[in-house]
Amino acid sequence: MTNLTVIENKISSVHKYLAILEKYKTYSQKEIIDNIDRRGAVERYLYLAIQSTIDLAEAVIVFKNLRKPSTMSESFHILHEAGIVPVDLTDQMVRMTGFRNIIAHDYEKLNYDIMH
Repeated sequence: MTNLTVIENKISSVHKYLAILEKYKTYSQKEIIDNIDRRGAVERYLYLAIQSTIDLAEAVIVFKNLRKPSTMSESFHILHEAGIVPVDLTDQMVRMTGFRNIIAHDYEKLNYDIMH
């Protein structure tokens, strides 16, 4: 699989997961928190959307032959330095990467205000 194909597949994955998450926007925060199935689905699809975005960033770095990141968050800084991603999106994706780590490793209790 070429790097360009990987990039296209990751873009498709991000769109797919965001479309799934869009369906949950009709529920209130309380309806999501109080329903373990909804809450689990939202957490999982958020994780997958964020991870796909991280994978996309890493694929673009390889495709553009940019320096290798030492952390997932650094991937977005590298893309910003290369003029590919604006600073506001970089900051947002760095925060989302941290949120992904909380979901993945249960470092602390999730802040559902952020999710909704």
